[in-house]
Formats: sequence, structure tokens, C-alpha cells
Amino acid sequence: MTKATDFTHDAEAISWVESANGHPQFPVQNLPLGVFSANNGGEARGGMAIGDMILDLKEIAGLLEGDGASAARMAGEPTLNALLDQGPDLLTALRQGVFKLLTDKDKKDYVEPALHAAEDCHLHMPVTVGDYTDFYTGIHHATNIGSLFRPDNPLLPNYKYVPIGYHGRSSSIRLSGAEVKRPSGQKKPAEEGGKPGFGPSERLDYELEMGIWIGEGNALGEPIPIGEAERHIAGISILNDWSARDIQAWEYQPLGPFLAKNFHSTISPWIVTMDALAPFRAAQPARPDGDPAPLDYLFDEEDQENGAFGIVMDVYIATKQMRENGDEPHRLSTGPMTAMYWTAAQLVAHHSVGGCNLRSGDLLGTGTLTSGEEGGEGSLIELTEGGKSPLTLPNGETRTFLEDGDEVIMTARAQKDGFASIGLGECRAVIVG
Repeated sequence: MTKATDFTHDAEAISWVESANGHPQFPVQNLPLGVFSANNGGEARGGMAIGDMILDLKEIAGLLEGDGASAARMAGEPTLNALLDQGPDLLTALRQGVFKLLTDKDKKDYVEPALHAAEDCHLHMPVTVGDYTDFYTGIHHATNIGSLFRPDNPLLPNYKYVPIGYHGRSSSIRLSGAEVKRPSGQKKPAEEGGKPGFGPSERLDYELEMGIWIGEGNALGEPIPIGEAERHIAGISILNDWSARDIQAWEYQPLGPFLAKNFHSTISPWIVTMDALAPFRAAQPARPDGDPAPLDYLFDEEDQENGAFGIVMDVYIATKQMRENGDEPHRLSTGPMTAMYWTAAQLVAHHSVGGCNLRSGDLLGTGTLTSGEEGGEGSLIELTEGGKSPLTLPNGETRTFLEDGDEVIMTARAQKDGFASIGLGECRAVIVG
């Protein structure tokens, strides 16, 4: 079942942390989870973003009660895996308890010593990612990519029945800000029957995605029913699943992505919880006439009514020349998370239906989310029609794919009338040779 709204979503709520009020990303109605350490020393531990500050959760555990206090103490570890594994009830108790502390002026003197300026802190991966699965839920992206290679049959017959995905490489997932080294690999021969080339990728691309974090896991051999799947989702972050298109074109048959995907994936540092996202849930877009209904194990009425997310995503580029000249990043595209053909709950149910045991901290990528409208392409291969139509940037530079020195920046925000808007932070990285 989807989360219900409560007092923590009150748009009129004001925090005594002044920078939180009207903050575009982290007002008191958000309170995302992450792991930080102070630049002046100290171990990595769990925190919550509040305005321009980070709240040390372990330090305020004694000010909370019951499950909220237990959750805050568990958050004092270098990763949040153990906390997420406790399931949604502890996360709700933690959020509600912290919200009360941050909106009660009488608590300021007790809580303020546990606040750290975000600019004076270092952020870490919030969890140890045991497994990473990347799905292919963006039907407009799948159609666009399929049209480049199979104009007469862009979507294969299984697409509308099966949430397509592949197992990725968790060891190369890095936090926003870490540089991306251009990968090398084999490339398709220039002519049929020829010898493949080898060298740095010349068709390096980004993919605008969202990451879904698993909270409570399931036992091996025990599938998660679709109606219970949301209880196993801790929250979401922004994900950039970089792709080496030229390497991928040569290697992907017959077993799918390999070296073209395993060199780096970038994740934003804050986990925006399902509680924070409660006001921004939306109906899953109706399937076009003629599309098959989901099979029974993937269908739940409430999930269809509330299983999508009302989140808008943007992707920007800042070339080396742009940064040196002081130019603002240029927005390449924008689009909604409702571009998913399958809901997050359907992904969890399908992933576990064969008995696969999901574990806390596992990451599920949505796949590239293209809006289906001009200006909503979630990758350069779509924007440039496979590299045939170069983009001209405002400073006169052109791009078909990413060049060394290019920085890609992704943002996302949730907005709805009657509620305070919240952000998901940034997912950014620079390409290096």
C-alpha cells in the first residue's frame, strides 16, 4: 500500500532552521537520508538534509522516543543498510520524531549542536550496494532506441508483458561528484566480416534514470506479492547509468549489456523516503488501447491508482569551455518520472517472483526515462538521432556524444498544489580521458 500523508507534509510548517524555509531541495517536509562526515574529522554516519545543514541522527537519538530513537541510533553507522532493513515503520517514526524536533523552537538549543553546515561536510555512499539491477521501463526510450536499429519493429514482443532488466555491476556505482573515466573496449568492425577495433569509447552517453532503493528484504524462495511490494522500497535517488554505445553495439548480443555498462554508474547522495514522496504519488498512466493488461502477479488496483511518482527530471551539460567562461549549464532535456511503463512495485514483484532474495541497499534502476515529447529525450543517442544530428550548444560547441571535460548534471523535483515542493539533490560527474 502507498504511504498516506500526515502532519509532516503540512505546507505551512516552518522550521527554526532558517535555511530550510523555502529551500528548493530540502525543506522540513523532505528530510532525506544520507551518510556524511564532517570535514574537521569524525566518522561517517547517518544524517538528514535540512536546508543548508545536515542533522547528525545519532546525536539526537536521546531526544526521540520509541522506534524513532531506535532508528536514529541505527543511523549512526557508516552505512544505512541495517536501518533500511527494518522496514518502513521505523523510517516513519524517525521522520515524524525529527520533524517535531525541527519545528519546535523549544527544542532548538538541544538539537542545534547536532547540525553541521553541508558545505563543511563530505558525503558518502548511503548504503553498501550488494546488487544492482537496471530495468528498461521507459517505453518512449525503448521505442526510440528500437527505431534506430529496427525501424519496422522497435519493440520486441515481450516488452509489454515482462519488466525487462539486466544485472549490473554494483562495485562501480559511485556518488555524485566522482569523475567518470572514459572506458575502452572492443568496437564493431567497420565492415562485415572485418576485425573489431579496440580503444576508448567514442560514443559515450548518459542515461537519465531514477534509482529505487530496497529496504526490507525477502527470504530466498519467497516472492514479494505486488500488494506488499511498496513496503520493501525505502526511497529513491537520481541515477545516471552511463553507456558506451559503440562498445555496447558490438557486445550486447546474445546476452545483453556488459562492459558498456559496468565501468561507472552515478547516484545522487540523498535517499528521499517513501514518506516524503507520499503527496506526490500519481496514477500509473493508462496503457494505450491494444496493449495487454499486466499478468495477475503484476497487477494491483491500488498500485495502478497511486503507484507512479509525480517527479520532474532535468539533465544539463556544462562543457569544459563553458565552465572556464563562467557560462551556466545548458539544459538538454526535461521529463516526468511517469514515463515508466511499469511501476516501482511491479519491478520489485517481478524481480522476486522467481524466488530471488532482495536485500537492503539493493538498487533498481528505472532505465532511461524519455518523456515521449520533443525536448524530453533522456540520452544523447536519442537527442542526436544516433549521432547523425549533432547538437549545437549556446556557446557554439557541438556534441553528438560526450567529450572529455564534459560535466553532466541531473536534478529532480516533486511538486503538487497544496504541498511544499521537495528536491532530490543533484547527480553530477565530469568525464575524464
